[in-house]
Amino acid sequence: MAVSETEFKQAQARAAAKCQAGHAVAAHYDRITARVVVDLDNGVQLAFPVRLAEGLSGASPEDLADIEISPAGLGLHWPKLDADVYVPALLQGVFGSKQWMAAQLGASGGKARTNAKSAAARENGRKGGRPRRATPA
Repeated sequence: MAVSETEFKQAQARAAAKCQAGHAVAAHYDRITARVVVDLDNGVQLAFPVRLAEGLSGASPEDLADIEISPAGLGLHWPKLDADVYVPALLQGVFGSKQWMAAQLGASGGKARTNAKSAAARENGRKGGRPRRATPA
């Protein structure tokens, strides 16, 4: 697919606008805190636990220590893990794809422990468990 000069300039302008919000100039894995630490060009330092980011949870410290920064500074890449994180998304609290984030939120919601939920689970257990779903005719 050929890219016109105009399209190329528009893409460059979009990338420059994203970089103004801050782009990565350095990144490393801190073994002591089990966090990735990202230094942005505007002086902001961002750190997040690896368990929060898609593709990083459960990886060895050696694999996590090998971080590459994209040329524009908008992406972090772990070549040994084939994992990528978008820096502007990190600043918004997004640590993975929409599907992955939804699964994480659903898993944490299912682990919620409240008195009402515990009582409902006990009552369902006395009745023989969760009711079966009615199948459409």
